[in-house]
Formats: sequence, C-alpha cells, structure tokens
Amino acid sequence: MPIRYPHPLRPGDRVAVTSPSSGVGKELRERLDVAICEVEARGYEVVVGQCMDGAGHVSAPAADRAGELMDMLTDPRIKAVVPPWGGETAIDLLPLLDWDRLRDADPTWLVGFSDISTILTPLTLLTGTATLHGNNFMDTPYRAPEGLLSWLDIVSAPRGSRFTQTPPGRYRAKGWDDYRASPQVSEYTLDTAGTWTRLDSDDDVEAEGRLIGGCIETLCNLAGTPYGDVKAFARAEAPQGLLVYVEAAEGDAFTICRNLHGMRLAGFFDGANAVLVGRTSAPDKDSLTQHEAVLDALGTLGVPIIADVECGHVPPYLPIVNGAHGRVTYTSTRHELTQTLE
Repeated sequence: MPIRYPHPLRPGDRVAVTSPSSGVGKELRERLDVAICEVEARGYEVVVGQCMDGAGHVSAPAADRAGELMDMLTDPRIKAVVPPWGGETAIDLLPLLDWDRLRDADPTWLVGFSDISTILTPLTLLTGTATLHGNNFMDTPYRAPEGLLSWLDIVSAPRGSRFTQTPPGRYRAKGWDDYRASPQVSEYTLDTAGTWTRLDSDDDVEAEGRLIGGCIETLCNLAGTPYGDVKAFARAEAPQGLLVYVEAAEGDAFTICRNLHGMRLAGFFDGANAVLVGRTSAPDKDSLTQHEAVLDALGTLGVPIIADVECGHVPPYLPIVNGAHGRVTYTSTRHELTQTLE
C-alpha cells in the first residue's frame, strides 16, 4: 500500500473544522474567528462542523464526533480537516471509524497534534494516507519563524515536493498566549535560546526513513494494537527504515519513561534509523530528567536520538508529515529535517 498524498490545496478549496476531542468554549470563539479569517485570506472556504462544544472535555458524544469526522474526510468537496486543538480522549473514536471507507476514499489532509495524534497516526498506518502532525487550527494566525513552515504551506505543496526546516534557535519556555485577552495574537513569544540536542553521543548524524510518530501520552495506548502497528507499517512501506518522532505533552519523567519502554516493547521503534524527540515543558521527576527518561527507554535501540526538536507542545512548531520520506542532519553547524512527499 503506497503512501497516498492528498491533493494540494488550491484557492477556492474547502477546509473543514471539527473537534474530534475537545471543543471551543464561548470565551474562545473570537480566536476561532480570527483563525478562520486567516485561512479565508489564503483564498480557501472554511466550514465549521456541529461538534465544537467546549463545555466539557469532549465536543459531543463519540458517535457524533466520529460521524462528523468521517463525513468530512470522505466529502470530495473538503480538501483538509483541521481540528481547533487536541484534548484528552479521541481514542474513543477509533473503533467507530470506517477504516475501509477511509481507505477507499480519495485522501484528505488531516492536520493537528497532541490528542489528534490518536487519529493521525492510525490513519497513516491503516490506510496509507499521509497526515500532518503540525499546528492546530487555533495556531493558524501565528507567523512561522524563520526556518519553519506552517500547515498551510505544506498542504498546498504538490506531491513530490521537498522542503527543509531548521530550528529558529529560540522557543517559548513556559506558558501560552491568552486567547481570551488577545484573540488577534500572531507573533510567538520566543524568549529562550535553544536548539537540538543529541542525547546518545556527540557524533554527527545523517539518517533517512519514512516519518511516523506523535504524542507519547496518546500513542502509548495504541502501541501493540491494530491502530498502532508501526512494525507492520515499516515492513510494508519503509524497507529503507523509519524516522520515528515522539513528544511528551505533560507527563512527568517517570511516566514518559514507562510509556516509551512500553512503546519499544510493542515494536513502535522497530525499523527506526533515528528517533526525534520533541522539546517539552513536561516536568522532570526526582532523580530523572526528561532527557534521561528517553535514554533509559530508548538508548538500547542503538540509533541516533535527537531531542529538543520543535515538534511538540512547546512553541514554535515544526510540522511533520506522517508517511513522507525524511532526512535528518545533525552536525555542529547544521540541524535540519528535509521531507519529501514521495
């Protein structure tokens, strides 16, 4: 099953917003409107679904959320589906989605991160459809800093495109912008210097493979199930190997260590030529740091482990296409991830 790339977006195409996990509270609707205007300014039409309620931890009952997501992903008029953000329990949708129908339908871009990884990664593993682990819809008004791209840049790129992203050298150490007080905010507050870190040695790295990964706290629950069978995906689609990326949202170092051990035992990292680890603000725990947690769980893989990549819950964001061919370069003077939509 070769990787299926959705058609690149063109002016006039339709972008849909639904909340497979958490919705948008009334006090945050102005930010949603700002994000809609940003997408419309690019020449796209935006449609907002019914599953958007932000009063609870999910936007609607599971059957409703699954039905709306299915309808959007299989509607030929819709070219991209971009949830406002993640949440907590998108896992309840997985047995309700019609995976055969998704496999037969023309592919549609699904974009997001955090709890949206719970759907993105299985969609690539089970149907071969490329998905985009990147900015959520509410992040859209932010300008990508030098070296990085936005989700809008990538979903409009034609198949065969190659693009390289590099760390901007700064990130936001703590906190998030208050969308209630500043719904128009479009500039990241990048207040701390920092770049990528190789955890397992000081040697240079040049590694290639198909990209797959996502949020540790959500994907650890799928590893070893039919929805998280990375080992089978590697056998079928990545004889050249994988570049696996993971990122911790909020779990302390002990939790992340256990989660990564479990994912490794379930074969999630089998076939990895290198592992990329997102920068995190999740806490260390007693004698164990987040970096040490990764090494404890994954150091025995014997492959390069590069941490502090901008693919996690710490702004800014480096979007990664699940299923794309990736090449990571890490030297004393150059850090970059090149992706090719092939």
